[in-house]
Amino acid sequence: MPDDFGRIEERALGPALSERYLAYALSTIMSRSLPDVRDGLKPVHRRLIYAMHQLKLDPRSGFKKCARVVGDVMGKFHPHGDSSIYEALVRLAQDFSSRYPLIEGQGNFGNVDGDNAAAMRYTESRLTEIAEYLLRGIDENAVDFRPTYDGEEREPVVLPGAFPNLLANGASGIAVGMATSIPPHNVGEVCLAALHLIAKPEASTADLLKHLKGPDFPTGGELVEDEAIILNAYETGRGSMRTRAKWHKEDGKHGTWVIVVTEIPYQVQKSRLVEQIALLLADKKLPLLGDVRDESAENIRLVLEPKSRTVGADMLMASLFRATQLESRFSLNMNVLDSGRTPKVMGLKAILRAWVDHRHDVLVRRTHHRLEEIVRRLEILDGYINVFLNLDEVIRIIRFEDKPKEQLITTFDLSEVQAEAILNMRLRALRRLEEMEIRNEHKKLTAEQKGLQGLLKDEGKRWARISEEIAGIREKFSSGVLGARRTKISEAAPVVEIVAEALVEREPITVILSEKGWIRAQKGHLADGTDLKFKEGDKLFALLPCQSTDKIALLGTNGRVYTIKAADVPRGRGDGQAIRLMVELANEDGVLMLFVPNVAQKYLVASSTGRGFILPGGELTSERRAGKTILTLKPGEEWTLCVPANGDHVAVVGQNRKLLVFPLDQLPEMPRGAGVQLQKYKDGGLADAKVFALADGLSWSIGDRTRTELKLTDWLGARALAGRMPPSGFPKSNKFG
Repeated sequence: MPDDFGRIEERALGPALSERYLAYALSTIMSRSLPDVRDGLKPVHRRLIYAMHQLKLDPRSGFKKCARVVGDVMGKFHPHGDSSIYEALVRLAQDFSSRYPLIEGQGNFGNVDGDNAAAMRYTESRLTEIAEYLLRGIDENAVDFRPTYDGEEREPVVLPGAFPNLLANGASGIAVGMATSIPPHNVGEVCLAALHLIAKPEASTADLLKHLKGPDFPTGGELVEDEAIILNAYETGRGSMRTRAKWHKEDGKHGTWVIVVTEIPYQVQKSRLVEQIALLLADKKLPLLGDVRDESAENIRLVLEPKSRTVGADMLMASLFRATQLESRFSLNMNVLDSGRTPKVMGLKAILRAWVDHRHDVLVRRTHHRLEEIVRRLEILDGYINVFLNLDEVIRIIRFEDKPKEQLITTFDLSEVQAEAILNMRLRALRRLEEMEIRNEHKKLTAEQKGLQGLLKDEGKRWARISEEIAGIREKFSSGVLGARRTKISEAAPVVEIVAEALVEREPITVILSEKGWIRAQKGHLADGTDLKFKEGDKLFALLPCQSTDKIALLGTNGRVYTIKAADVPRGRGDGQAIRLMVELANEDGVLMLFVPNVAQKYLVASSTGRGFILPGGELTSERRAGKTILTLKPGEEWTLCVPANGDHVAVVGQNRKLLVFPLDQLPEMPRGAGVQLQKYKDGGLADAKVFALADGLSWSIGDRTRTELKLTDWLGARALAGRMPPSGFPKSNKFG
C-alpha cells in the first residue's frame, strides 16, 4: 500500500468540482468527440482501423466477425462499452453515412430508413482500400505511437493519412462545451484544392472553392445556397447550408402528374420523413398535397400526389420544403484538434494546409526510416562482399577457430552486425550467382540512398513527391460510381410565393353577368348562354370562362376599374348577386366589360369621344371596392374601349363611318389619364378601334367569315386626322368584330 493510503484531504467543494469537471471535459474533447485534422478520425475510429490492420483484415483477405474486431478494440485500445464501438464500426461501413466507407461490411448494416444493423455476432467486416491509404506507412515510423490505457500495447497517435479523410468523409460530434459538424466532400475536388494550395500557398479560400465546389453528401440531394454564404462558411469555419431533396415531375394519363423524390437530404431518415409528411397531411397542414407513397426498393422513390392537377409542381414542392425535412439545414462547424492536439475552429485553407503539412512530415519520417534500413542493409552487404573476396579464409576461421565471431571482426575489420550476418549465412549463399545478386542489390540500394538523401535536402522535390501522391489518389478515387459528384450545387433557390389562391383548388368556371347587373358563376366553361335563364326583362350581357382562382377586372363606363375574385362570385341556380353589392358603382354608371387581365399585356383604352392611350396590364387591378380611376372623363363622356395592344398600327373607326390607320407609337403609354385624340369627329364619337400588325393586314368579321384588307395606303395617316370611308364590305355596325 502507498504511504498516503487512507489519508483524507480536506478541500473546498467548488475548486474540487471545477478541477474534476475540467479533466472530464478535456478527456471528452481530446479522446472521444473531436477528430484530428491530420487523419480526420476520432480515437475510436482510429483504434478500429488499427485493430483491423493488426488482424490483417485488408481488402484481399476474408471477413471476420465484427464481434472479434470489437473485442480486440475494447480489450486492447478502447476501454468503453462494446455497443458504442460497434456503432462506430457500423457507421464507417454505411455507404449512406460515409461518403467513402473505410470498412466493408457483410451482413445487415442498417439502411437509410433508420433501421438498426444486425447484432455484431451476425455481421462481418474488413478494411476497404481507402482505409489502407490511411494506414500506408504505419510500420515505417511515419507517426508517433503511445502506450495504450493499460500500458501493455502501443497505439498510433494519428494515422499517416494519405487519403484526405476529414474533408472527404466529414465528421460530427458533441463534446463538453463544443461540437463539430463537417460535411463530406468529393475527394477529387479536395485533391484538386490541395494541389492548388501546394502550387500557390498564398491562395485564398475563394480560389480553393473554384476547385472544391462544396459538400458532396453520400445521399445526393441538392445544395441551394448563395455563393457568398458558402464562401463565408468555408472562410470562417462556421455557417449553415440549405440542402433539398432531388425531385422530378412524372406525367400520367389524362393530364395527371406526380412528383417523384429520388434523393433526400443527408442524415434524414426516409421512414421518418414519410411519417412526418403523412402526419401533416392528416392534420390538413399540407393543403396542396393529396397523397404520399413510398415505392422505394434499392433506390429511393417517394411519390407525392397533388390534390389537384391544376396545382403547380414548383408551388407544391415549395410548400413541402417549408413544412418538412425535404429541405434541411446542415450546420458547418469545422472544430477539430490541430497538430498540437488543441481544439480549434479552422477554415478550409487551414484544414488543407494542416493535411498537406502532415503528409510532408510523414514523407520526411518515412524517408529517414528507409535510409536507416538502407544503411543497415548496406553494412550487411559490405560484409557479404568481404566474404566472397576472402572466402577460403572465412571458412577456415569458422571451422577451426574457437571464437570465430571475434576472429572475423579482427581479421577483416568487420562490425559486429556484419560478423553476425556472415556467421548466419547459409552454405547455398556461397555460390557465384548469389555474389552477383548481392552486388546488384548493393548497387540499387546505393542509388536509392542517394535519391532519398537528395529528397531530404530539397524541399521542392518533397512537395513534388507529395503532389504526385495526391494526384494519384485523385485519379484512383475520383472516377466511377464512387467518385462521381452526387450532390448537385445550385444557386440560391428562388422564393416561390405560395399565394392564398394556391391553397384553393382550381377549377374551371364561367362567370355570367346580366344586362341589369346581376352576376353569378357556374362550374365548367360554357360555350354560349343559350340555356341560361334570367329575371323577366333581363338578358345576358357578358360570359367569361375562367378559373376559380382568377382575379377579374370589371371596367366601369365611369373610367374606373374594379377587381373581383372569381371565388367570391356566388354559384348556384339562382339569379346571383347584384354587381353593385360587390363594387361601388353608382346607379348612372354601367359596366363596359369584364375579363381576366394579363399583367404582361398592354391595352389600348379609349373614351366615347375618341381620346385614349396605351395602358400596362398591371394597372387593371384594384383591391378597393371603390376601384381606381384609369380614364379621366369629361362630363357626358364614357369609357367605351379596352382592347389588347398587339401590333404596330392602330385602326380607328368613328360613328361617322370614317376609318383611320396610324402607327401605334404615336400613342403615349400611361398608368392613367385623359389620353390623346385618336380621331377627329364633327359629329358623333368613337365606334371601335383595333391594334394590328400592318404587314398582316386589317381584318374584320362579317357574320361567320373574316375579311382582310392588305392595301391600306388610302387610310394611313397621323393620329387625330378625320380618316376616310372604309373599304367596301366593311360592317354597317362600324365594328371590327
